[in-house]
Amino acid sequence: MSHERFNGLVLDLCATLQHPDADAVLSTGSISMRDFDVLLSNFDGDERAIYLSFNFGVLMAGRTLRVFRLMLEANLSVYAQDQAQLGLDADSGCAQLIVRIPMVDGVDGPWLSEMLDHYIEHGRYWKDTIMGANDDMFQSLCAGQFQWIRA
Repeated sequence: MSHERFNGLVLDLCATLQHPDADAVLSTGSISMRDFDVLLSNFDGDERAIYLSFNFGVLMAGRTLRVFRLMLEANLSVYAQDQAQLGLDADSGCAQLIVRIPMVDGVDGPWLSEMLDHYIEHGRYWKDTIMGANDDMFQSLCAGQFQWIRA
């Protein structure tokens, strides 16, 4: 039943976004939106939830530990209120945000579209502010000046 719900949500999302090939989104489990690739998943072990996985890009060499620390602080202060986790893919070195969304009443294509927009803004902020920061700005972030954290 929940796989049908997942498929229906993906089709509704594609209709909301006026995506031309909903069948491709269903078969690949991936949709591109505003320069971000988002994976859409539903797992047998958690059939009543849809998972969104955002790839924010590869971390620069030499910054991995510091960015990982910033991710941990963001997880504790920003994403703890959501069912989201920011982390690092060990195989690719990419920053990833994974969001778990219960498939309850009220979750539909327009709602998912707004949720994607919300987290894409987070991704753009991470790309522009954290991962793309020059060395001076990056050092300020790592020195405890956390005005970069925003909800």
